[in-house]
Amino acid sequence: MADILIIGGGVIGLATAVELALHGAKVTVLERGICAQGATWAAAGMLAPEAEQLDGELLELGLRSRALYPEWIRKLTHITGEDCGYRQCGIFAPMIEINEWESHPKYIDRQQANSIQTGLSQDIAGGLWFPEDGQVDNRRLAGVLLLAARSIGVEILEGVTVSQIAHRAGKVTHLATSHGDLQSDRYLLATGAWSKELMPLPVTPRKGQMLAVFDPNHSLDRVLFAPNVYIVPRQDGSIIIGATVEDVGFTDGNTTAAIDRLLAEAISIYPSIENMSIQSTWWGFRPYAPNEMPIIGMSDYANLFLATGHYRNGILLAPITAHLIANLINDKMPTRESSPDQI
Repeated sequence: MADILIIGGGVIGLATAVELALHGAKVTVLERGICAQGATWAAAGMLAPEAEQLDGELLELGLRSRALYPEWIRKLTHITGEDCGYRQCGIFAPMIEINEWESHPKYIDRQQANSIQTGLSQDIAGGLWFPEDGQVDNRRLAGVLLLAARSIGVEILEGVTVSQIAHRAGKVTHLATSHGDLQSDRYLLATGAWSKELMPLPVTPRKGQMLAVFDPNHSLDRVLFAPNVYIVPRQDGSIIIGATVEDVGFTDGNTTAAIDRLLAEAISIYPSIENMSIQSTWWGFRPYAPNEMPIIGMSDYANLFLATGHYRNGILLAPITAHLIANLINDKMPTRESSPDQI
């Protein structure tokens, strides 16, 4: 029997599994499909607490997690020998109408913008430059997390569906699964947009459509984050363009209207994209929680922990979530008295 059963094999579940295993726990991850094939696979990997204009407690959480990233990546690389595609490349938020933004401490003018990234549209008058923001290749990160987890003894069970979290007298007794009943001392729910299937949590899906183009000249160095589109260059020449935000439940598929709109927005910021070949299109479902604040902490059951509702920031918040949950499970922090907002 595992010390901890984690329901959900996305970036949050895997990151927490690695952290707990490094603390000496025997961990099993249950994933109904293939690990890291949900929102983790569909993301762009931006680490953008400033460029995203987060505020309040969410900004504080994002900045703390961004600060953890270099050491977290070094740890994963040490365990696996693999590179995660992490880069503190900076993020530029281009603007056509600058207005009140000229007084922002991160504002740069057109000439300064051209010095950090050539090829911007002539319509760009300036923008905000966030040199400490960056990116990680989310798909490579997912693979490295999976490799790290397995190499330090985490049991990964794919193709296992959890149908019920059984409980009695304020504690979870077992999980009813497609592979029979499974028991543990403690449990973690990290099922993202699908969390409501097992718990009455205020987490709902927000669909995002995306695409990738190929830049043979590797001309784009910085992430570009505009109001209606973001453009994320990978080191292999791929450029990720995203993303729509659609409240359509779990409706599958890309639409021509959405892809056309993303391409038009991207070309208006970085015109060279119009001559690049399209590599692929895809979609995913972000786990939206009220006020975009993730649910990290205790549930109503004494041995069930929650790590869900990360919405657009799951990749960014993976290291801080893993850290907080590991501390919580290891009784290094208050439990029942702590709400997610207090952690």
